[in-house]
Amino acid sequence: MPAKGIEEMLKRNLLLVGLTLLLSACGFQLRGTGETQFALKELDLQARDAYGEVAKQLTALLERSDVKVYQGAPYKLIIAREEEKQRTASYTSSARSAEYEISRTLHYQIRAGKDLVLLEDSVEVQQTYVHDQNNLIGSSQEGQQLRAEMTRELVQQLALRLQLLSPDRLAQLQEAAEARARAEAEAAEAERRARAAVPQQSPIELPIPTK
Repeated sequence: MPAKGIEEMLKRNLLLVGLTLLLSACGFQLRGTGETQFALKELDLQARDAYGEVAKQLTALLERSDVKVYQGAPYKLIIAREEEKQRTASYTSSARSAEYEISRTLHYQIRAGKDLVLLEDSVEVQQTYVHDQNNLIGSSQEGQQLRAEMTRELVQQLALRLQLLSPDRLAQLQEAAEARARAEAEAAEAERRARAAVPQQSPIELPIPTK
């Protein structure tokens, strides 16, 4: 190979290495290139649909990333509920085909200790697909494939949220939640004492009429 060609190849390789290092420093990771890293190493995962795709895929992702998923872990991830909404986005001129927009939302909580809620949030994805009245089977298959892709995207988004939960961050959230619980308990006790201090009125005794 000519010396000029070798020099150009070295430059390209150095540029590629430099970009890779820069993206790695920014925390960027290409999908499918390596495993997701979590600071949290133990987690109790609970979901209404324990055998649903979200729970299964999330459990598999966590375990591949060296997160021990088991009942009784110090912190608990609750998949509270999943919501799906569908609306017509547009119609074709013949009205035989329509474009639908699907929105899926996953609501979740992070709990600790005596079911103390540390964090409550949700992730959401939206996609569109064309429903063709002349090709119902194809449209149905496309809808199923789209929903499967949306499930994977929801799991990825939730995994990214979990990556942000370091032990220090969770300790801060737990301290704040415990302070709120104490304040609410003290307020309830103060209200109970105030009600107890109010004199109770004796029932009014009406005279019994004599015949």
